[in-house]
Amino acid sequence: MSKQDIEHNIEEADIKAARAQFLDQVYDEKTFVFTADQFAEFARACGETAPRYTDPAHPEFQAPPGFPCSLHPDKRMPDGYPKFNGLGMDAGKAVTCHQPLRPGITLTGRTRVHDIYSKSGRSGRMIFSLIRMDVFDDQNTLLASADTSIVIRERPPA
Repeated sequence: MSKQDIEHNIEEADIKAARAQFLDQVYDEKTFVFTADQFAEFARACGETAPRYTDPAHPEFQAPPGFPCSLHPDKRMPDGYPKFNGLGMDAGKAVTCHQPLRPGITLTGRTRVHDIYSKSGRSGRMIFSLIRMDVFDDQNTLLASADTSIVIRERPPA
């Protein structure tokens, strides 16, 4: 077994250990309250023109679907989360809307590590951390899930 194979196996073991320790454990909880004007301003800034997102007087007024991606936890990562060696980058966002976000209600964001995995690309091996914030209303109804993918590209061997 080559030195590169040994290093690769150690890293896979580290990923498995991180999955066992951190996966699906809520590490941050934060509350938010937004006004209709804040939702409408966000919608207009994104180029939205549909009245249900831009006109607070509309009978079905709600936050635009991308709004949950603008919510951020107080803690970026859980305490003790491993610092994988390499170059870190934002790898994208995704939102799943379950129910409309309405103005004036208390929203609670609960953040957790949803997945950790590795894959190889043209530039080498990459480690992905998928951070999910689930957004609930004051009745604990899941309204939306906002995912942030973070990728660490391994540094090439010296």
